Amino acid sequence: MASFLPAKFNFNRHLLPHLLVLLFFLLLTVAYFSPIFFDGKSLMQHDVVQFQGGAKEIADYRQATGEEALWTNSMFSGMPAYLISVQFSGDLFQYVHHIFTAGLPLVASNVFITLLCAYILFAVLGLRPMLSAVGAIAYTFVSYNFAILEAGHNTKSLAIAYLPLVLAGLIHAYRKNLWVGAALFAFGLTMHIRVNHLQITYYLLLIVLIFGIVELVHWYKEGRTADFFKRTAILAIGALLAAGVSFGRIYTTAEYGQYSIRGASELKQNPDEASTGLDREYAFQWSYGIGESMTLLIPNFYGGASQGPLEKNSETYAALSQAGMPAAQLSEASMPFYWGDQSFVGGPVYMGAIICFLFVLGLMVTPRRLWVWLLSATILSLFLAWGKNFAGFNYFIFDALPGYNKFRAVSMALVIAQVTMVLLAILALCRVIQNEALDQKELQKKILIALGIVGGICAFFFVFSGIFDYVAPVDQQLLQYQYPVQAIRADRQAMLRGDALRSLVFILLAGGALYMFTKRKLSSLVTTLIVGFLILVDLWGVDKRYLNDKDFQKDYSKSYFTPTTADEIILRDKSLSYRVYNVSNPFNDARTSYFHKSIGGYHGAKLRRYQDVIENHIAQGNMNVLNMLNTRYAITGKEEQPVQQIPGSLGNAWFVQTVRAVNSPDEELETLKTFDPGNEAIVDVTKFPNVKPHVYGASASRMTLTEYKPNYLKYDAEATQDGVAVFSEIYYKDGWQAYLDGKPVDHFRVNYILRAMPIPNGKHTVEFKFEPVEYTLGNTVSLISSLLLLAGLFGAVYVTFKRRKPETV
Repeated sequence: MASFLPAKFNFNRHLLPHLLVLLFFLLLTVAYFSPIFFDGKSLMQHDVVQFQGGAKEIADYRQATGEEALWTNSMFSGMPAYLISVQFSGDLFQYVHHIFTAGLPLVASNVFITLLCAYILFAVLGLRPMLSAVGAIAYTFVSYNFAILEAGHNTKSLAIAYLPLVLAGLIHAYRKNLWVGAALFAFGLTMHIRVNHLQITYYLLLIVLIFGIVELVHWYKEGRTADFFKRTAILAIGALLAAGVSFGRIYTTAEYGQYSIRGASELKQNPDEASTGLDREYAFQWSYGIGESMTLLIPNFYGGASQGPLEKNSETYAALSQAGMPAAQLSEASMPFYWGDQSFVGGPVYMGAIICFLFVLGLMVTPRRLWVWLLSATILSLFLAWGKNFAGFNYFIFDALPGYNKFRAVSMALVIAQVTMVLLAILALCRVIQNEALDQKELQKKILIALGIVGGICAFFFVFSGIFDYVAPVDQQLLQYQYPVQAIRADRQAMLRGDALRSLVFILLAGGALYMFTKRKLSSLVTTLIVGFLILVDLWGVDKRYLNDKDFQKDYSKSYFTPTTADEIILRDKSLSYRVYNVSNPFNDARTSYFHKSIGGYHGAKLRRYQDVIENHIAQGNMNVLNMLNTRYAITGKEEQPVQQIPGSLGNAWFVQTVRAVNSPDEELETLKTFDPGNEAIVDVTKFPNVKPHVYGASASRMTLTEYKPNYLKYDAEATQDGVAVFSEIYYKDGWQAYLDGKPVDHFRVNYILRAMPIPNGKHTVEFKFEPVEYTLGNTVSLISSLLLLAGLFGAVYVTFKRRKPETV
């Protein structure tokens, strides 16, 4: 493995090739996203527009004040903004990220960063620029990267993009220069963690852990255990600094996590479910089928996406045409060709036929120390992705592995295989092309074996595609609507056969090029160009099935957030604060949150107690709960009456006649079915033992909201007697502080999710301020860690260039 930094610098040799590669990456990115650059369009990303809706109040407050709101009332009646949109000024590496984007639009910049970081990984490993570029293309154009961009999972995309930098530093620190490796490791991990996609970070940790175990065994056999632990300790310091830069995000996320649906449930009504994280059923909803893993090699093995385009030469097209469907409708139609068990998929995870071939070759031509690590991680990736389809293993992992039960969509674990398979495949390619010392006849034999194994699999399924029935869970529903199910199943088989042949052709072409190279019929340059071109064409073609020009529109976001008639009617109400219920799709839509304070929204980690109320009351039409949430309007979705005013809304705050005690969260939640929210408050005295049940009786006391901000509420109170006021605001322990006439006072939770506080007789000013210490402390630690890490990086660069010749191991 070559040294990362040359002893003597030469521009044409050491820098110009890299600059040319980066220019090629830029052109490649522009070519793929040409509708953005040349037509002024933008990518329709479902999760992005939902984010824009949910973050609107936060963004408006930031723009108006220059401060962070940290809380928003626009989704789920109120929740922390930590996992929606919060900026940390102490994180100085946000400016580094802007440099990495190269001024490109959001989606395009994600792809460019992925290419750049993957290229750095392979360059650090000692591959020539052209081979490193091939590796970067192979890593970046894996179909999953483009499927998640189409869906709008931009943070996940960025976490995958920065991941290669971490591995580059890790490997270099153990195999070559410790200080250069540690600096790159710390920098890469900083950029990766600050994206704040902890599930991808968890998978990265598993890759690193397996690497560490393999390395420890190797260093132990060589009698160099002390040096291993020395390097590990220095890397651990770098990891701590990297985590410190994002400490604000980590701290606030950890604090919020315990109260979200990712945390423990306080209810005892479902004792068999996991009590410290997500429900198993929810977490394993997206489990990759064991047989479905063949999509890594044959993309349409399971029919592709849940909704695929209807081809004119398909049997389904012919059947629908014979049934009388108009040609215009047929051209726009899509069919459920996917026949796996997942409820919905945007496309298969396709690693690339050539990558699979090279991966198998890598098991035969790369050092044992390398392939044991990468093969072990790949196998683990598949096991984890299978989820409920490999239940014994995964249920144990879900319950036993610390923090793992916080994550859902376990099919995402194939990100590990994306890293390890591409890495081993490209290192195998490097081994063949760059290592002239290998026995060429032995190498030819191994190439043919790999061709036989991987190509043979493709050939088998091309010939024997009839061994499957191609029956999908959705077929029963299709039969009810009189769709040509037999034709759809025939097309599913044709799709498998077509892609099996397609993969076989790419494997034979790439394998043939390598074989010709070992025969000295092709130069290393030509062989690299041929294999690289084939990899790009292969992956590009599959990616375009799921993210293509049809996914781009002009002003999509603007049109999506154009006020409807219902929005305009509601916005005529200029009251400081009230809530809106969009009955059509309340809990998977944040568009309403763009205009109003919604009782619904779109978020993967809403407050657990609020989710309990949704499931047990709001979804069941409990008007008492809607009234206590100050729900004034319902968007009906009906043209004749788009908005309906909800009678009985209790307003922003009110005094109750009775404080009623219960003795468990279950009892408190159950009582909401029958209580009178305008006159009584339900308090769990096991959680708030200082609150005593009491009857105050009727009074003329009133409470008026006089000032509203996302993180600040001010009320004027006129109490004709001592009493308890209930606020139509979500109770959240960590951060909200109540003040009575400017002095801090305690408040407590009632009605399972709302705030309440005692108010003495007389006129008073009541305030609520959201001032979480976690944000202030986290931001301070982030700033200190940023400065320390920047100093360490500059120091490492200075020492390295001063020495110029790196140490070897």
